[in-house]
Amino acid sequence: MAVKQRISPSANQRWKIYGIVALVLISALIVFPVYANKGIDWVNKSANLGLPRFPDNGFNLGLDLQGGAHLIYKADTSVIPDGDHADSVEGVRDVIERRVRGGLGVAEPLVLTTRVGDEYRIIVELPGVTDVSQAIKMIGETPILEFKEENNDSPRDLTAEEKKELDKFNADARTKINEALAAIKNGMKFEEAVSKYTQDDKSKSNGGNLGFVEKQVYPEIYAWAETHKDGEISKETVQSFDGLNIVKRISAKDGEKEVFASHILICYAGTQGCEQKYTKDEAKVKILEVRSKATPQNFADLAKEFSTEPRADEKAGDLGYFAYKQVVPEFAKMAFEMPVGEISSPVETQFGWHIIYKKAEKTPKVYEVARIYVKTKSATDIVPPKSDWKSTGLSGKQLKRAEVAQDQNTGQVQVSLQFDDEGTKLFGDLTERNIGKAIAIFLDGTPISIPVVNESITNGSAVISGSFSIQEAKLLSQRLNSGALPVPVELISQQKVDATLGAESMAKSFKAGIYGLIAVLLYTIIYYRLPGFVAAIALCAYTVLSLAIFKLIGVTLTLSGIAGFVLSIGMAVDANVLIFERLKEELRIGKSLRTAMEEAFVRAWPSIRDSNITTLISCVFMIWMGTGFVQGFAVVLAIGVLVSMFSAIVLTRTMMRALLPIIKEDGNIMFLGYKKKEELTVKQ
Repeated sequence: MAVKQRISPSANQRWKIYGIVALVLISALIVFPVYANKGIDWVNKSANLGLPRFPDNGFNLGLDLQGGAHLIYKADTSVIPDGDHADSVEGVRDVIERRVRGGLGVAEPLVLTTRVGDEYRIIVELPGVTDVSQAIKMIGETPILEFKEENNDSPRDLTAEEKKELDKFNADARTKINEALAAIKNGMKFEEAVSKYTQDDKSKSNGGNLGFVEKQVYPEIYAWAETHKDGEISKETVQSFDGLNIVKRISAKDGEKEVFASHILICYAGTQGCEQKYTKDEAKVKILEVRSKATPQNFADLAKEFSTEPRADEKAGDLGYFAYKQVVPEFAKMAFEMPVGEISSPVETQFGWHIIYKKAEKTPKVYEVARIYVKTKSATDIVPPKSDWKSTGLSGKQLKRAEVAQDQNTGQVQVSLQFDDEGTKLFGDLTERNIGKAIAIFLDGTPISIPVVNESITNGSAVISGSFSIQEAKLLSQRLNSGALPVPVELISQQKVDATLGAESMAKSFKAGIYGLIAVLLYTIIYYRLPGFVAAIALCAYTVLSLAIFKLIGVTLTLSGIAGFVLSIGMAVDANVLIFERLKEELRIGKSLRTAMEEAFVRAWPSIRDSNITTLISCVFMIWMGTGFVQGFAVVLAIGVLVSMFSAIVLTRTMMRALLPIIKEDGNIMFLGYKKKEELTVKQ
């Protein structure tokens, strides 16, 4: 007698179901955290567990839903050179956005620029702002750009007690370093003195060894090492920025060779960063022509006249000292192998054709030193400065221009600065007293860049280098220019959006979404029956997952965004329709239910994938090229499409597989919305 076997879901299938249920529950708690937080609070109060609460800050709502201010400004570009209008206005737009985010606390402001005829305008939307006058006042101020240095000034004079404390600390430090010095003079080994006296924990374990010191970091110790021999120990203490030192020179070696040179560049179409229309052959003819005229005496003048390097008329091709690895290999090979005082033949690099005038070369020494260190204090250690940075008198008024540049030798993206005569002097003094230290560039009281000074810069021209991308360098130059080239803005329109209008619109949109969801669910269940019911569950899960994502990544919901979400609900069921229709076709040709279902998902996938990809491509272009409500619509729609693919392919498939063991394949399989082929035959 045949024994009927009951097929049950596998352990793997059950765990998938548990995972889906857990994911949906967590998403529901994120979307509706009130009840969950009440339970968590009760548990924490009862058991003192300290469980974290779910965030309950609600959704980010746009201006049209929560009310706020809509402002339009006209930018006065009359004092700005014609070619700089767009960049200057964009810089001011960036300043306004940072002001409203920081000063007004608006999380999702909309600040964009537009052009009406010859006028540049800035549109500002501030959701949730109730004090419009404060916003107008803050936005209308001209950006303030300042260059600051580290503040080592005490905000007040020390009291007698504080001065006594400072003097005692430094006297004790002097006594201790003198004890160490006397011990060494009396025969104590340097390493033993390090172990006994030094306060530098980093070097204490290796005999006080600092390694090979750089002149920029320890100028006093480097200067001492330059004038002494290996093995010598300082007979007097050496004062450094951080305290008192007894220094021992361990060894010296040649550092990296450096060359001092100038160059003339003729770039051609296709080379990196070139805006010239020369062909490669035309550029070579031109560089040969310039080379035939070049002498050490007229090289700078020829560079100003012919070189296509950015700002060649100011720099005259001067590259200063550079190491081999700081320039491209072809350029370095020529510059380091040619004799001093000569002008090279043309050399080609990725930037075009160069000729090089080698002015000098040097091989600086580097010194390995060890030290015994004792810390000293200054007045600021007792009464710290109120601010880490202090004003230098250098501001955006003295900055003529900032622009994105590219090192013609290394290809490194930089931001170049050009100061006027007053700024040249101020910047020269600033860099001279801060070699090896940082200076900070502040815009509206917020630091936007904190570069380290490598050398004194007295010609009024500097570059800020670092691991910039083009976009980062462009943003920094815009911010610098917004302070360097003040663009006054005039308020020409203001509108306060009533929050009650937003609440009413929100309620209507919410109802529309609920009605749309119910309609889609009913149609799907009636037409497809059991698969439709599974799709309805997946669609509910899709809704909860989408809302949770909106909340977690901070999507700003607007009326257009809600429209995109409602639309995506209808689109979410499309994939299920394709799968279920394919399931019917597979069953009609006689395949078993399990095989038909797997085939339905596999064969429907290309159509699902292609249709959703085309929608996503449209969303990408709307986000990239659109503004305001168009972007909001596209973002929500894109998220909806991605989540709908997950719900249809993963959630629906997993639930259908779990239901297979309880479905009988004999009969009409009416709960699949399908009748077997022979029962559909019409009697003649």
